[in-house]
Amino acid sequence: MPEIVIMSEGDIRRALVRIAHEAVESVGGCDDMVFIGIHTRGVPLAHRIAGVIKGFEKVDIPVGALDIGPHRDDLPYLEVELVVHPNDIPTSITDKDVILVDDVLFTGRSARAAMDALVDIGRPRRILLAVLIDRGHREIPIKANFVGKNIPSYKPERIQLRLSEIDGKDEVVIVSPTQTGVVRTR
Repeated sequence: MPEIVIMSEGDIRRALVRIAHEAVESVGGCDDMVFIGIHTRGVPLAHRIAGVIKGFEKVDIPVGALDIGPHRDDLPYLEVELVVHPNDIPTSITDKDVILVDDVLFTGRSARAAMDALVDIGRPRRILLAVLIDRGHREIPIKANFVGKNIPSYKPERIQLRLSEIDGKDEVVIVSPTQTGVVRTR
């Protein structure tokens, strides 16, 4: 399948720096802020954003990892085996400003499942959503509070985030299925 790089390592870094600044401004500081990354690629993104904040605010923000698998409503329709990752929530989320971090916002179903999983763990003051990519095509009325980049896409295309922690390099690619006859050019 043909793929096109639509965000480089530098583009990703700049987007995460912007998200970090917007999050601190939106919440009104770092007190009672917690980042929770959605497995798999949301976790390293959450750590990166917290690292950026530490650089300019000199504060360690707790970062956790959340597995939304048991809360997904689309499992019967997916043709993949469910792999359960342990949740790693380093602090109480009750009465905290929880910023959920995910790689790509598409239908909204993952974000909804993450919110369900969070309220099973505690009662946050509020939940905000940060995503690196918003590609549209919502099936559930969910909007991210912080977006690295809006990338309109054709529904059959796939957008893949590759991160050095998992994939050995940082980039975002759009993959066009050859059977649709649609090949995007940059």
